[in-house]
Amino acid sequence: MSQIDTARSVYLFVHGRRDLEQKAMDALISNGFSKEKIVSAKPDSVGTIGDYMAMLWMPPNPDHIKIQKITKVEQVKPEGMIGLWKGVSKEDLFTVKL
Repeated sequence: MSQIDTARSVYLFVHGRRDLEQKAMDALISNGFSKEKIVSAKPDSVGTIGDYMAMLWMPPNPDHIKIQKITKVEQVKPEGMIGLWKGVSKEDLFTVKL
C-alpha cells in the first residue's frame, strides 16, 4: 500500500450504494485514512490536486474500493451525474477489499 497523506481529503464515491457507505468508510479508516477527512463525493464540488478519490468498484455490485490520487483539476461544464468531476484527472494507487 502506498503512503497516505492523512491531512488530505478522500472523496468517497458509492455509485448509489448507500447501503455500503459505512462499510466503505470502515475499510478506509482501517487502511490509514482519517475519518474526519472522508467526504461524500458530490457532482457540484471536487477535490484539489493531492486529494484522494475512493470508488466502490465495480458497480453495481462492488467488492473493493479503488483508491486514486487527484493529479489535475480543470474547469469544465458540469455533465450529468459526474458533474464537475469530469475535469478531474487521477492516477490509480491501490485497492482496498470491501
